[in-house]
Amino acid sequence: MSYFLEDLTVIDAATFLAGPGAATILADYGAQVIKIEPPEGDGYRSLVGRYPVPYHWQLTSRNKRSLALDLVKDEGQKVLHRLLAQADVMTTNFLPDQLQRYKLDYDAVKAVNPKLIYGHITGYGDAGVDANRRAFDVTGWWARSGMMELIRDPGQVPLLPAPGMGDHSTATALFAAIMSGLYRRERTGEGCHVSTSLAANGVWANGMAIQGVIAGQNLGSRRQKGSWPAPLGDCYRCSDDRYIVLAIVNVAREYPLLCEALGHKDWLQDERFCDITQAMQHRDLFYRMMCEAFESQTYEEIAGRLERLGVTFAEAQTMADVIADEQLRANGIIVETGEDGGDYPLTVGSPIQIKDEPKRPPKRAPEVGADSLAVLRSMDFDDAYIAQLVRDGVVITSD
Repeated sequence: MSYFLEDLTVIDAATFLAGPGAATILADYGAQVIKIEPPEGDGYRSLVGRYPVPYHWQLTSRNKRSLALDLVKDEGQKVLHRLLAQADVMTTNFLPDQLQRYKLDYDAVKAVNPKLIYGHITGYGDAGVDANRRAFDVTGWWARSGMMELIRDPGQVPLLPAPGMGDHSTATALFAAIMSGLYRRERTGEGCHVSTSLAANGVWANGMAIQGVIAGQNLGSRRQKGSWPAPLGDCYRCSDDRYIVLAIVNVAREYPLLCEALGHKDWLQDERFCDITQAMQHRDLFYRMMCEAFESQTYEEIAGRLERLGVTFAEAQTMADVIADEQLRANGIIVETGEDGGDYPLTVGSPIQIKDEPKRPPKRAPEVGADSLAVLRSMDFDDAYIAQLVRDGVVITSD
């Protein structure tokens, strides 16, 4: 089977998640991705601590080949430049001083290969006082974006995000930037520098609320003052400890149907709740009534009526629910790997679908340096030179 990006060679010289995540999507569509790791392996491998399965590495490094290369050594930098001279795309998230140290700044790389698409992930952007500041998604995407003000109750300590949440959205943005760069190269014949940042993606994700602040509607400060109940767009606990999230936008149509689904058509006979305008005049009381109605019934009881009546809702699923969700499996969101049992029977699909363009079946992520020799040979490195690189500790193999 052919894949539409199979002619691309990608040098994934980024670490941890956001940059490598973009290369994962490229690999899903067939690109030949060479993962560059230091001799001890990418630090992302060990992020699971003592847990014996590097599950996050299996997700982000599927369908890649590992070349363990010591970039501290001059010869390691020369090897990487030779690889870049034959590549189409490079990803990196190194800080500016690191890029200079390893001779991987854009000017140096462009001199090696003017047609290369240079994809750079930063924490806070290329300019400004924080351009050289280290960041992870919890700091650059979550904390810097203002989302922590909104996603907490009044007086509550701000909540932390799910692991990698901002990294994955930023990876998708870098993938889009790289594909835009490739399109530009088709038009001009020239490579280019494309980039995105954790901060840019966090603020973009929070863009509706941020634009509200610009317009004078500060939802974050309102929430912290306690003026917040939004009964038609909240999460409710059912009697069996499952949760329903409402997202009612067409309130004129769905409000009466919601009352019926909750078994309270009688609310519509009460002048305080006869329509949503009146109900919002008694917002706090109405919210308490909603909570009591949900808590008196099971999820299945309420969900069945909401579904039948056409009220917009969803269950707040657990992560175990997500894995078993047949809808997600049917759409390639949860993907079978072909491995029976063990620790890798399923994985998470990348979020972009192109009709009639298949994705490569997920292949287990490599060990450190598992493909070092094969990669160098495939890129026309001489066997004697490869042997010398191994003896000098410039290139590390899995052996």
